[in-house]
Amino acid sequence: MGNPYWIKHLINKTFSQRFFWARLTRYPIIGKMADHALFDGDAIFYLPKDKTIPINEAVDPPGGIMAPSGIVEHFIKKAAYHWIMDFCICRDSTRCKDYPIELGCLFLGEAVKEINPRFGRRVTAEEALIHAQKCREAGLVHMIGKNKLDSVWLNAGPGDKLMTVCNCCPCCCLWKILPDINPEISAKVNRLPGLTVTVSDRCLGCGMCVKDVCFVNAITIQDKQASIDQGLCRGCGRCADICPKGAIEMVLENAAYASRMIQQLEKMVDVT
Repeated sequence: MGNPYWIKHLINKTFSQRFFWARLTRYPIIGKMADHALFDGDAIFYLPKDKTIPINEAVDPPGGIMAPSGIVEHFIKKAAYHWIMDFCICRDSTRCKDYPIELGCLFLGEAVKEINPRFGRRVTAEEALIHAQKCREAGLVHMIGKNKLDSVWLNAGPGDKLMTVCNCCPCCCLWKILPDINPEISAKVNRLPGLTVTVSDRCLGCGMCVKDVCFVNAITIQDKQASIDQGLCRGCGRCADICPKGAIEMVLENAAYASRMIQQLEKMVDVT
């Protein structure tokens, strides 16, 4: 049975403290306990907007190229159960003014049957596809994978039958804690395999990519040019999307990235 509704109010009240708790995980014993309790076995990937990552022209894959959004659509179509949250817990907790609070997470798999019905609703695959499209149109970025934290706070399991599709904004996302949290936990939140993010000489150092764009503060202006911390960057693509000169380039070196990623996630979560 899913957690009671009051758990939402508890998260709302404590969400602003997440950076404090994240820094505590840098102490080895606390970090190991938190990892085991909330992040064990996780693998989460950010999916940039389709238009921000042209495939390397040298690659000529058979059967065409799947856009990042196609990964989400693949699992929606494959899943036997679909659940849409009536709210984004992150934006709801911070009272977000810039992105829709009502466009919440999408959960896939048999474990959704355990979620408290006050949190949202079961939907069809068609409704889930429409929801995902609305999120992209609102400027939100998909994050997909196995996230034990969701299974814990929702009390919905087993965890290997619950796939999370978050729809993230840069201002409120839980994972703004990545620079502060234990590196072993941070490493479970990834950019797409084979994705490179670089700054070309077209950059004028205007700073548009810096303020309220990167959710992990991976971009700085140095010597009048943007510089990207590759260790922090998760490839969400917002910087490339907003750059007026197209100076930030995102390239996938291998067009088979989608099929490989799908295979990896299918080994971790059974959504059928």
